[in-house]
Amino acid sequence: MIDYKEGVVLAFDKPLGWTSFQLVSKVRNTLCLHLHEKKLKVGHAGTLDPLATGVLLICTGKATKTIDELQAKTKEYVATLQLGATTASFDLEKPIDATFPTNHITQALIEDALKQFVGHIEQIPPVFSAVKVDGKRAYDLARKGRDVELKPKSLIIDEIEILDFSAETMQLTLRIVCSKGTYIRALARDIGEALQSGAHLIALRRTRVGQWHVDDCLTLEKFEETI
Repeated sequence: MIDYKEGVVLAFDKPLGWTSFQLVSKVRNTLCLHLHEKKLKVGHAGTLDPLATGVLLICTGKATKTIDELQAKTKEYVATLQLGATTASFDLEKPIDATFPTNHITQALIEDALKQFVGHIEQIPPVFSAVKVDGKRAYDLARKGRDVELKPKSLIIDEIEILDFSAETMQLTLRIVCSKGTYIRALARDIGEALQSGAHLIALRRTRVGQWHVDDCLTLEKFEETI
């Protein structure tokens, strides 16, 4: 019997369109109802954007004390980029704001460009992100039309592998293994610039966090059945 009150780490496959907070809230409410408790400590280890799916670790009870440790674990993603166009959010949250030439882009050019993103790199987070600026979330300021200036952050990208590239649609799918704090949307922006074009993220799935793989994750339906 799992002791949710004492504390456990649960790996969920976050559904498309859900915020990380919404999933935490759903898990908390389900557990409180099941355990006949009014309150229960529940938190997540590493935000996933609403337009992303995949591994989201949710901790209950005393396991919430391990959140910082879990957030520091290596993460793996499968990301699909649309080359030749950009958006303000670097993904599909905002409409296309500029288009760029792509006739010069080949798989060989992409392979060469990706080399500069492996290892220790500096990355400027997206303005539509949860990074705090003067105590406020960057995305709140950006959505109000405020100019947001974010400082570069140091991070590590262990691997970038091309899984698929279509010269016809200019869609590029990558497997990325990286450290805490990596914004795949920002990586899409930077790859577009490195190709002397533009790019934005059109699909993202977090396939692994530390030893937790997406194939072993709970769905909400499975979780509700289990408890």
